[in-house]
Amino acid sequence: MKLILTQEVSGLGIAGDIVTVKDGYARNFLMPRGLGITWTRGGEKQVTQIKRARKVREIRDLGHANEVKQELESLKVTLQAKAGDTGRLFGSITTADIADAVRAAGGPAIEKRKVTLAAPVKTVGSYNATVLVHEGVVAKLTFEVVAG
Repeated sequence: MKLILTQEVSGLGIAGDIVTVKDGYARNFLMPRGLGITWTRGGEKQVTQIKRARKVREIRDLGHANEVKQELESLKVTLQAKAGDTGRLFGSITTADIADAVRAAGGPAIEKRKVTLAAPVKTVGSYNATVLVHEGVVAKLTFEVVAG
């Protein structure tokens, strides 16, 4: 089945790419999650819109990616979460929480899909995350979780 990707799918392609995948993968995984739409001749217009939107959001070049990396690594990010007396969180910190905290701390807007945690964050303390800024440019983000 031919699909137009609406978002980046690791191992398959980026938004705006036209890919051919097995019918079950398309029907059961990609389309229900909004990661792809069926390809039609009229869909070519959508491809140009998706690519134009991607170009606006993406990092301009490697120099700009290194600037964003420097900014992320020097940023002090603090997340407040509800915690018990022992410091254990009620729930956990997600990559979406980290992306929102970076934006709130005055950092660049990053996508939650680009943030990777080594282990789940379930207690108060200081942690590290990696952010894929650009192809080949990875920033190490340090953040602190405090009881709030």
